[in-house]
Amino acid sequence: MAKLRHVAIAVKNLEETAAFYERVFELERVREAKSPIGDAIMLSDGVMNLTLLYFPDDDAAGRPGGAGYVGVHHMGFVVDDKVATLERIAASGGRFFKELPAFPGVDAETKCKDPEGIVFDIAEHLWAGAKV
Repeated sequence: MAKLRHVAIAVKNLEETAAFYERVFELERVREAKSPIGDAIMLSDGVMNLTLLYFPDDDAAGRPGGAGYVGVHHMGFVVDDKVATLERIAASGGRFFKELPAFPGVDAETKCKDPEGIVFDIAEHLWAGAKV
């Protein structure tokens, strides 16, 4: 069974937004990443990972609205078998989107789209701060 353990939100100001979630919900900052495809601050409540994303340009954002979009960007599921899950995704009307390249501090994952075009990640690893 897959487990939802990651939600990513595109924001305009990483530090200000991270400080808000740390103060209001007492989330813990577990990792930060800077990369050519965007910057991130990862927070956790000990079970779920909330990643705040800032994209440098429309191409990096990879979604309608481009770099100017603010809001839920995607969610991520931990799966036991990525290959089998990709097969079920395709058989159910979804599709593979892209592999996120590995950069230091970035949780590389496989990106897919559901039949409506909503982006989600699958990974055989947990995101920073998440638990099974």
